[in-house]
Order: sequence, then C-alpha cells, then structure tokens
Amino acid sequence: MQEQIIRKLFLGFIKIHILHHAKKEPFFGSWMIEELQGHGYDMSPGTLYPILHKMESKGLLEIEEKNVEGKIRKYYKITNQGIEVLEEAKRKAFELFKEIKD
Repeated sequence: MQEQIIRKLFLGFIKIHILHHAKKEPFFGSWMIEELQGHGYDMSPGTLYPILHKMESKGLLEIEEKNVEGKIRKYYKITNQGIEVLEEAKRKAFELFKEIKD
C-alpha cells in the first residue's frame, strides 16, 4: 500500500521532470530513461512510453520524427500548454518545498 502511494507521488515528479527537459530541448525516450535513472527513478520503456503518449494526448508534448542513422527516432518537445502546466507545477512545487523543507 505504501509503495503504491509513493509511486503515485513520484509519477507527478516524473511528469514535471519530463516537461522540464522537453522545454530545454527535444529528447528521445531512451535518453529520458537514462536521465530519470540518474535521479533515482527506475524506469523501463514499458513504464515511460505510456506516460509520454498520455502527455502527448493531453496536449503537453508533441512528437517530432527525425531520421537518425537511417532510423526514425521520435523526439518529444513541449507545447505551449505544456509550458503553462510546467510553470504552474513549478510554482506549486516551490510553495510546497518552502512549507516542508524543515
């Protein structure tokens, strides 16, 4: 039960992290898996790609396909709506951090 609650909380952090990087520059899925693992999130493609697809369907991300060494690679980049959501999430996260930091 506790693990399920923590996973749901971390899912929000992961989505903020995704939006943050998508705003900096477009990324591809396997890069994001490595990035999240560097922050302690154990992600597999089977976990990450459904999150990315759902964020795309909600209008937060869009896909740009590029030919890389003869293969089509999907790059995810943030939309205007995604930027708005990210900015609001950052404000809320900062307020929460200020309250719980001690």
